[in-house]
Amino acid sequence: MLFGIYPGGVAGDDTGGLAGGVPDDPALVSSALDRLQGRSGRPFLVRAYIGFDDATRLGEPHATAAPAAAAQYAVRGRRLDLVAQYRSAAADVDGYCAFLCELVEQYGAVTSTLQVTEEPNVTSNPTLDGYYPAVREALVRGVSVVKARARELGYTALRVGFNTTPLFGPATSFVTDLTSLGGGDFIADLDYVGLDFFPDVFQPVDASDLAHAVEGLLRHHRDSVLAPAGLGHLPLHITEHGWPTGPERHPHRQADVVETVVNVIAAQSEELHLSGYTHFALRDADSARTGLFHRFGLTTDDYSPKPSFDTMRMLVERFSV
Repeated sequence: MLFGIYPGGVAGDDTGGLAGGVPDDPALVSSALDRLQGRSGRPFLVRAYIGFDDATRLGEPHATAAPAAAAQYAVRGRRLDLVAQYRSAAADVDGYCAFLCELVEQYGAVTSTLQVTEEPNVTSNPTLDGYYPAVREALVRGVSVVKARARELGYTALRVGFNTTPLFGPATSFVTDLTSLGGGDFIADLDYVGLDFFPDVFQPVDASDLAHAVEGLLRHHRDSVLAPAGLGHLPLHITEHGWPTGPERHPHRQADVVETVVNVIAAQSEELHLSGYTHFALRDADSARTGLFHRFGLTTDDYSPKPSFDTMRMLVERFSV
């Protein structure tokens, strides 16, 4: 599998705000990434978020928001997993598409995957792209714009995709609606689909049921979401997964959850065409806070490893490409 991690500390919360703390330390981030990667040159993704909104100025460089200056970590075999968020209250799809072209020009040489929009199915939270008008048009047009510009610049290895959270009931039609809107050209330009999921975080899952629940969710997403939309042939990448520590949330339980989830993904990778796993996040936003969104890290906010850090190192060594 292809592994990766979001190496920042800032995390979005469920109210439309951000959970933050001390600034990232680039030297400590790089050291932690080296240890997780295991050996220099091993493929490894560095997830980074960059946003377009109605104040974005085109025609000049665009800085990643989280982590800052993310390209500095795309070394020694690591490459960016760049998430291009769409947050235009004015529904400026043309501007977003121009922004995407500029991202390919600026970051294409160090980027492996470019994700067009972030959780576009989530409409209730202004930190996520589904909150904004015309997000589906932005996604569909944006995928083809990225693919075309990458071809023009010779970045033939750059893969383009989109992601969602788990979809159930009537919401399963979200992806079918996208392929109906975009048609065959949109499907042909897609290289992968991403899934953000956080089992046992927002809804409790008994430890004895976790592996079964994860496998069932992945199988549901493949069979009931992607296949009916004509995307059953595409690899599914876990673009965000994590489990926060905190009061009554023991660090050793975090390590167990990470190991269980990755083992399920590895065991089902061939049958369910699962291409990889990206963890959220490297470090806590603020280890002194008890809020759910402040302690997702494999390390504390001073980069002291939790048990899950060594668990992740072991999993990368065992299952990485």
